[in-house]
Amino acid sequence: MRGKEIPYKIYLSEEEMPRYWYNVRADMKNKPAPLLDPGTHEPMTAAGLEQVFCTELVKQELDNDNREIPIPQEILDFYKMYRPSPLVRAYCLEKKLGTPAKIYYKFEGNNTSGSHKLNSAIAQAYYAKEQGLKGVTTETGAGQWGTALSMACAYLGLDCRVFMVKCSYEQKPFRREVMRTYGAEVTPSPSDQTEVGRKMLAEFPGTSGSLGCAISEAVEAAVTHPGYRYVLGSVLSQVLLHQSVIGMECKTAMDKYGIKPDVIIGCAGGGSNLGGLISPFMGQKLRGEADYRFVAVEPASCPSLTRGVFAYDFCDTGKVCPLAKMYTLGSSFMPSANHAGGLRYHGMSAVLSQLYHDGYMEAVSAEQTAVFSAAETFARVEGILPAPESSHAIKAAIDEALRCKETGREETILFGLTGTGYFDMYAYQAYNDGKMTDYIPTDADLQKGLDGIPRFPGNEF
Repeated sequence: MRGKEIPYKIYLSEEEMPRYWYNVRADMKNKPAPLLDPGTHEPMTAAGLEQVFCTELVKQELDNDNREIPIPQEILDFYKMYRPSPLVRAYCLEKKLGTPAKIYYKFEGNNTSGSHKLNSAIAQAYYAKEQGLKGVTTETGAGQWGTALSMACAYLGLDCRVFMVKCSYEQKPFRREVMRTYGAEVTPSPSDQTEVGRKMLAEFPGTSGSLGCAISEAVEAAVTHPGYRYVLGSVLSQVLLHQSVIGMECKTAMDKYGIKPDVIIGCAGGGSNLGGLISPFMGQKLRGEADYRFVAVEPASCPSLTRGVFAYDFCDTGKVCPLAKMYTLGSSFMPSANHAGGLRYHGMSAVLSQLYHDGYMEAVSAEQTAVFSAAETFARVEGILPAPESSHAIKAAIDEALRCKETGREETILFGLTGTGYFDMYAYQAYNDGKMTDYIPTDADLQKGLDGIPRFPGNEF
C-alpha cells in the first residue's frame, strides 16, 4: 500500500514561497574556517574582500550568526517568474525499478537557464546594481551559471563578462549562444586576454581549461576594470545562502503532505545545489530536531570529497583569490574533459567541507558512463532529459532505491534535479555511440595537485 496518495507534482503558491534565505552556518557548532589572505595568511577583512566582491555580498559571506536573511522584494518578484519549482514524486521510476522506496526530486529546470543557478544570479546582480556598478565578471563550466547570470544582468541592465571553460565552450556552443543572446561577452578560458590566462596557455599548451583557471581570469578582469566586481556561481557561502530557497520550498511542500525523507542526495562540484537542497533539513539535524542521511555525489574524475584533503587552498588556479579551508585536490589539478562540466572544480564549499569533515554528510563518486546510463533510465520513464551534473544524483538515488528493493526497506529518497540536459547533446551522442569513456585519476595524478597546496603553520594535512 502506498498510504496517502501523493500528487505527481507538488506546487506551492506564491504566498508559500520563502521570504528569507536560511543561513545554515548559524546552526553549525563548528563554523567554516575564515577565508585567508593569500599573502599574509591572516583572515580576510571585509575591506579586502570588497576589492573583488560587492559590499552587501561580502556581508553575507562573513555572516555566521544570522539564521534568516530577508530577500529583497525585487528579487522575490523576479523569483516569481519561475518559482516555486515543483517537487515531483517519481512514480514511474519507482515502478521501473520495482522498489518499495518512495522517490522524490526537486526540479529546478523551469527557466531559460535550465538550472538552479538563477536563484543566486539574480541576487548577486541585484546587489551589484544597488551598488551602482557598471557590470560583473564571472566564470562558467557547463554554462548554466553563465547563462543564468547573463539573464539576470540583462534584466537589470548590467554588463556581463563570462570566461567559459574551454572544453565546455567547444562542446556546448548553443549554451554559449544563449549567453550572447542575453548580451554577455563570452571568452574561452584560458585566454590571451588576461595575464593569468596567458600564463596557463604557456604552461599547459592545448589545455581544455578548468573552473579554477576561469575563476582566476574573471577575478583579474574584475579588479583591473573600474566599476566591475566578480561574482561566483558556487562554492562561496553567499551562494549556498541564496540557493537555500530550493530546500526551503522543498521542505514546505513535504511538510504539507507529511513526508519526511530518509536520505537526501545531491550532485557536488562546488556545492551550490547540494548546499541549497539540504540546508533546512541540515538545520534540523544540527539543532537535534530530526535526523537525515545526506549524500554528496561527485564525478570519479574530479573527486574532491572522496579523495581530496581538508586543508587551506587557493580557490583558483592562478592563485589570486583568498585561501579557503575545504576538501581539495589542489588548485593546480587539471581535471579531464568530463562532460559534467559544472562539477569540474578542484575544491568543495567550505560550508559543506566542514559538515562533511564533522560527519554530517556522506560522499560517493560515480563514473560518467554509469551516470549517463542512469540519466537514460530516468529520461525514458520520467520524461525529462537531465543535465549530466544532476544525473550523478540520479545515479545515487537509483542505487539507493535498488538497495531498498534488495532489503525490503521502504525508504523515502529525495534528490535534486538541478536542470535539463538539452544543451548537452554532444555528451549524450558520445554515450549513445559507445564512445564515452571513464577516467579515474591515479594517486600519482592527484599527488601532483596536492603537492601544490600551500604549506604554512596551521595548514597541516
